[in-house]
Amino acid sequence: MPTTQSLSLPQARRIALTAQGFLDPAHTAPTLRTFDRTLARTGVLQVDSVNVLQRAHFMPLYSRMGAYDVDLLRRAASGRQRRVVEYWAHVQAFMPVELWPAMRHRMDDYRARRGKWFAVDEGDALEGALLAEIAERGASTARELDDGLPRSKDHWGWNWSRTRRMLDYLYMTGELAIAERTSQFEIRYDLPERVLPAAVLDVPALTAAEAHVELVRRAARSHGVASAHCLADYYRIRVGEARVAIDELVAAGELEPVVVQDWQRPAYLHREARVPRRVGARALLSPFDPVVWERDRGEALFDFFYRIEIYTPAAQRVHGYYVLPFLLGDRIVGRVDLKADRPTARLLVQSAWAEPHAPAETAAELAAELARLAGWLGLAEVVVGPRGDLAPALAAEARRGAPPEFVVDRPDARQIR
Repeated sequence: MPTTQSLSLPQARRIALTAQGFLDPAHTAPTLRTFDRTLARTGVLQVDSVNVLQRAHFMPLYSRMGAYDVDLLRRAASGRQRRVVEYWAHVQAFMPVELWPAMRHRMDDYRARRGKWFAVDEGDALEGALLAEIAERGASTARELDDGLPRSKDHWGWNWSRTRRMLDYLYMTGELAIAERTSQFEIRYDLPERVLPAAVLDVPALTAAEAHVELVRRAARSHGVASAHCLADYYRIRVGEARVAIDELVAAGELEPVVVQDWQRPAYLHREARVPRRVGARALLSPFDPVVWERDRGEALFDFFYRIEIYTPAAQRVHGYYVLPFLLGDRIVGRVDLKADRPTARLLVQSAWAEPHAPAETAAELAAELARLAGWLGLAEVVVGPRGDLAPALAAEARRGAPPEFVVDRPDARQIR
């Protein structure tokens, strides 16, 4: 009986970061080819409406490619040869268009659960009317299509009209697809045949079991090494479904069972995973980056306890409102609460915190990364506030000769949201 391979924790971290694209060579000017390579690593780009710094789907690309023209994503998500489309893949996310057939079983499941949106026989007339209207007028927002019916006020955070709820249902079931978003981040819905390439729509739907195998295969490639729970979470399938797919992939030789130091769960190594001796990453990670979005995995790999605090009352926040982990080498060594103050062209560092294992060069490396981020965002200066145990060292770096756009201890940086 073959011996199960053992991996040290540093090896597992380097495998995971390499799988996510942090060992790929940098390009001076990222192109659509660079985008394709990066998307092949991450698999999906989670979409989120929070825009305090930069919208979530743009950040993982920046963390891996460096400063790039965000129009690359628009180009990839439009036209007859579009590369990506939005769907509920991880959660709301851009995914490669070729994943559409693997999502059809999910669409069928949502269709069977129509009661989540409407009573079984409710809204049939509205459904037909909306599909006919979109077929005639083209891609449209809910606001443009709204039938004027009263909006419900009884659900926190959303006041959707029946039109908006029906559009959401039709999108989840694949009767409609997302063509684009407006400058206000509103969705424009259209018929799938006007959004997706015909070659994608002509592919037969995968069965649920076939889809689970394909999704676990892609998750394993993006993770490099992972537990069954990690693999299930990546495309949000049930752990039991993932285990069946894992067994099939192990039997096919695509996954290898391994033991990872200090992990309590069995792990699986993708056959194409690389085990580099060193990863020299330096990146700020969005709260919705695949490296950290599964919090248990983040703790197991990086000894990094992380909770997003956007929805926590201000007085109860520990680190801040929009906090980004700072990756240096193969460790997460700190975190910063950032805000792009666009009217004044300033990147506000509202707090900065070091991890216990942070090396001496953390402040200097973070200062350089913040300057790079500010440049990409078109902001003229970085304002370092006083909050956090890393803030004094970061301020000292600015005084010692960090990029000249750094400003230290400005009172207006001490904002409370």
